[in-house]
Amino acid sequence: MNRWKGGWSSCRAMRTQLLSKMLEQLSFLDSEVDEVTQVMERSAKEQKEFDEWRRKKKEAKARFTAMQSLPYKVKVKRAELRAIEFMEQMEERGCNAHVSVGGLDSITLLMFLRHIGIDIPAISVSGVEDKSIQRVHKDLGIESVKSYKSKVEVLNEVGFPVISKKIAGRIDLLQHPSPDNETVRHAIMTGECGEQGHYAKNSRMKLPLRWLKLFGGVENEKYNTDYQVAPFQVSNKCCYYLKEKPCDDWAKEYNSWPFLGIMASEGGQREEALIDHGCNYYGKTVIRSAPFAPFLRRDVLQQALDLNVPVPEIYGEIRKGADGQLYTTKAQRTGCSMCGFGIHLEPRPHRFDRLREMNPQEWRFWMYSCCIDKATGEKFGWGRVLDYIGVAWEDYPAVQMDMFLDFGIKGN
Repeated sequence: MNRWKGGWSSCRAMRTQLLSKMLEQLSFLDSEVDEVTQVMERSAKEQKEFDEWRRKKKEAKARFTAMQSLPYKVKVKRAELRAIEFMEQMEERGCNAHVSVGGLDSITLLMFLRHIGIDIPAISVSGVEDKSIQRVHKDLGIESVKSYKSKVEVLNEVGFPVISKKIAGRIDLLQHPSPDNETVRHAIMTGECGEQGHYAKNSRMKLPLRWLKLFGGVENEKYNTDYQVAPFQVSNKCCYYLKEKPCDDWAKEYNSWPFLGIMASEGGQREEALIDHGCNYYGKTVIRSAPFAPFLRRDVLQQALDLNVPVPEIYGEIRKGADGQLYTTKAQRTGCSMCGFGIHLEPRPHRFDRLREMNPQEWRFWMYSCCIDKATGEKFGWGRVLDYIGVAWEDYPAVQMDMFLDFGIKGN
């Protein structure tokens, strides 16, 4: 009897313990259900925010496309109104304004502003421009600002500007991993975004596979991939050291904000920024006016003709093609002689072919010896970069062969 009483007591204790554990498990399951529900609700809210953000982006794009389709004279009048509005805002804010000048587009903008009575200072980092552009700058009285790094220093210390500003910036992040950019690098490798990207999957943040194969190797161990590691550095910071920072510092010194000759039709990051913020933008840290934002290439060339803008020799002449569209007989766009943005999209003869035609000695320097490999001490240049991304450069394009032979220029 005593033994039974002890057994019953033990059994009752076991049952109580079992029931307690079951209740604990049920409670745990309840908390899990609550947590899953919260996540589902949060995800639905985030998806709604993402859908709203995407809708606004599409609407902004549609509005801007409509502006680009307006008649030329209407666009010119709108540009005048935006410029005047910007000057009025500068006066209200107690600020000055200036024109940031580079190539033909911004030279045309400067002439346009002067034509409508806005006579303000113009600045340029002329040293990075073609000699013919520098001559026009001097003739127009544009103040020259000095770069903070030379072109050679940029390539050796910062990296090569290649493919596009957006792609180069992402490759730069992959080549310089840190805890601070871990989330962004994950999005670049996978397309999976965090909170700022509205938790999107397969987003455009992902580096295209073509470039992942060539530049994603630094993340092979983490993502179990077999991508390559480039034998050179890539960066989109060239403009920061060569142009942006020197001009920004000049602007701060004179409490001035810029007019820029940029257009959405140029594509890339400029297009996104202009569509998002419009011609005149008044942000917390950035204020600028881009009166030509909705212009197409033919519009700015027509404006150059209307205002008798001095066209630098590197562009040739402005002519009308058989299709009625205006074009320049030589360079359509210009930039630094060491810039490779968009080079993979250019047909032969591309910019480096034209550089060889105009200045063989400078071409040899940029292609073969402008950089030093820190690991081997070997000299190299753009040739290594172009070979790596599959752009031909060392042979003579057939359409240029006769020109080179006429000048007695031989290959290396």
